[in-house]
Amino acid sequence: MLWNRSAPYWTGGPWNGQTFILTPNLILLQNTNVNVSLVSNEYETYFIYSVANPNFVAGLIMGASGQVKQMYGLKATKNWFQFWFTPRLTCEVYAYCGAFSICSDQTQPLCACLTGFKQSSKNDWSLQDYSGGCVRKTQLQCVNNSLTNGKSDRFLSNANMRLPYYPQFVPVRSIKECEKTCLNDCSCTAYAYVDDECSIWVGNLFNLKKLAKGDLSGKTLYIKLSASGFSSSANDNINRGTVIGGLVGSIVASLAILSFIMFMYLRRNRTSKAIKGEEGYLVAFAYKDLQNATKNFSVKLGKGGFGSVFKGVLPNSRFIAVKKLDSLSQGEKEFRTEVRTIGNIQHVNLVQLHGFCSHGNKKLLVYDYMPNGSLNSHLFHEKKSKILDWETRCKIVLGTARGLAYLHEKCRDCIIHCDIKPENILLDEEFCPKVADFGLAKLRGREISRVLTTIRGTRGYLAPEWLSGNYVTTKADVYSYGMMLFEFISGRRNSEQIKDEKVEYFPTWAASIIANEGGDVLSLLDPKLEGNADAEEVRRICKVACWCIRDDETHRPSMGQVVRILEGVLDLALPPIPTSLKVFADNQEFLLFFMSESTH
Repeated sequence: MLWNRSAPYWTGGPWNGQTFILTPNLILLQNTNVNVSLVSNEYETYFIYSVANPNFVAGLIMGASGQVKQMYGLKATKNWFQFWFTPRLTCEVYAYCGAFSICSDQTQPLCACLTGFKQSSKNDWSLQDYSGGCVRKTQLQCVNNSLTNGKSDRFLSNANMRLPYYPQFVPVRSIKECEKTCLNDCSCTAYAYVDDECSIWVGNLFNLKKLAKGDLSGKTLYIKLSASGFSSSANDNINRGTVIGGLVGSIVASLAILSFIMFMYLRRNRTSKAIKGEEGYLVAFAYKDLQNATKNFSVKLGKGGFGSVFKGVLPNSRFIAVKKLDSLSQGEKEFRTEVRTIGNIQHVNLVQLHGFCSHGNKKLLVYDYMPNGSLNSHLFHEKKSKILDWETRCKIVLGTARGLAYLHEKCRDCIIHCDIKPENILLDEEFCPKVADFGLAKLRGREISRVLTTIRGTRGYLAPEWLSGNYVTTKADVYSYGMMLFEFISGRRNSEQIKDEKVEYFPTWAASIIANEGGDVLSLLDPKLEGNADAEEVRRICKVACWCIRDDETHRPSMGQVVRILEGVLDLALPPIPTSLKVFADNQEFLLFFMSESTH
């Protein structure tokens, strides 16, 4: 995408046959009501999409930050909704850090110059304007295809990099020939040799990114520097090394005795700690042991956004649930750090982590087995033997709220779950609810903070701020919890009920009943309960749900407040009907489009 017809301002990355690699949401669009295609030939290249449903209109909006938003609207009401936006991370904005600069969403400042380069304008960088990028500390010796001063340029390797886009491929037979090709071309600034293919880049390098340690997609990029530039970089490193070395040396000397004492202490207590592994400490399992415990992962309990879960039994006859994590790029140290954090979180309404396994690229978590499975298998089940009575539902409603309140307000670092739904509420032998999968987003290298920029969760439970691109807080969990409360009452998924033309969208119906103080709240109740419920409890839970799904997150209660309301400590005023529910009530087709089940 060009700005003023010339300057690259944003890119979706190359087309891979289905989507642009930096806009995976296009695949999601193709699964709904949008036709997507790319036309490219010797005369022209253009991207086109069309909305199949004549009642919808769609548009793309690009803001000053380089972010592109996909908007959908209803012709009848002229209401617009944001469906997705990209790029989600600052470092994906094209050339955000300028030339010869590395961008990292995990550090502050976001941008840093490559070795051998310096900031083009320190004043601009101090104002957080990195667009000018970096310039060479020492100019290349190769000028106009001839050498100056009789010196040759050299290459500095940069490991674990995401390679720049749009390389030129050169037919060579070895990495030496690849290097020579770039060295002999004065306009060539970098090369990479991956899978026996030589790629070179000409001119300025943009969109460089250092990947997380352990990310297997990282490649080595060789940047061309002058020979004298190599010397200055080496001297800088030697000077820094001398200072740091002296400091480290003194620290090491003072810690030597302490290390010996700690070694003797740990050696003496190793046996007792191993025994305590079954009583509170996380157990580091061998992969082979978990294979044996799960009969080679043959009994599958389910699959979620983070991976599949398998049933197992340890030699001591203890039943376990083993989760095999998918697409995990963290290194060993980072993985163990995050696992230790999760393992230290203990609450009666949270699933307890028992141990873990890190075997090469295989990362597994071991939990206590929940004999009654997940809430969805009972809440939406037609068999009478599995029907949850009203008293049990109230117990699960309150226990789940307590677990979330603990994650949000009692942990040392606030944890936002990001995917609250019945599938992630597990039940023990006494139907005590246990919130599962908390903290797992951090295992994928996504910082759980106020700025959560990568969409997670399940359609139908997602708060509006997920889709609008605003900051995400604990109130996103509150919204998901509120949507789940409606399902506790009705015994059916909200998204399933709108598929029946004779049934009004349940949250809208419930909100209208609650808004009328004389409304018949028992008419909202799951028919399988045959009216066996306390009307005031039904009304209280409905009121909580309506407040939890307010469009403005600041108007939603905290989970701590929800707990106190459910316990009867706090009272709750009648909630207004959220604007989104009013819109959905008049546009069932639009609602069905946005509430369709799919996991991001």
